[in-house]
Amino acid sequence: MKQRRVQPELLDALPPQHPDALHSRRDLRWINFFMGNHRWLCRQIATHAPADATVLELGAGDGQLLHQALRRGLVQPHQWHALDLVPPPLDWPAAAHWWQQDVLKGSLPPAQVVIANLFLHHFKPPALAKLAAALPDSARWLFFSEPERHPLHVWQGHLLHALIRLNPVTRHDLRVSIEAGFRRRELIIALGLDDPTRWRCHSSRSVFGAHRLIAQRLA
Repeated sequence: MKQRRVQPELLDALPPQHPDALHSRRDLRWINFFMGNHRWLCRQIATHAPADATVLELGAGDGQLLHQALRRGLVQPHQWHALDLVPPPLDWPAAAHWWQQDVLKGSLPPAQVVIANLFLHHFKPPALAKLAAALPDSARWLFFSEPERHPLHVWQGHLLHALIRLNPVTRHDLRVSIEAGFRRRELIIALGLDDPTRWRCHSSRSVFGAHRLIAQRLA
């Protein structure tokens, strides 16, 4: 897995209410739980973001990250802007904002904090550069949790399947996601955040397969 390999994922081609899509999204909740992605993102918001900061979530999916942030008292619904290709989930708070659009088409809403969870690995470097150029000028913090590209995490996926019986769509997409994941400074460079006069960046990997990036825009 020395080189990234970006391929289509099956879940992205399914209608939102397809039985396999519903099952796969339930699987993703378990995957996020074991990887600790939502907990990590909530910690970054709690640690770095001002209490009144507007948050923009790219690729919001089933909206579970907002619900965790609300339970922890980190934000109010009106502070949250979510963007995804699919319609908002049925339990989406009325005061929270949902933008149904392609992240690479049209302007993004202004926000002080931009977050993404298991989303950026869908894009090749030119698209990542385009996405980075579209980030709002108001963004001061970026918190991204993506797959770490390493064979160990494929085997961890096999173990997870033995525990909870993943849907075939999830099993396929899990490997595809890992092969499209990031290592070392790849995501920093692809997003054009490697200018130390403009951004302070820190990337790390977790035991359970997360590649994490914190970026602070310098004044």
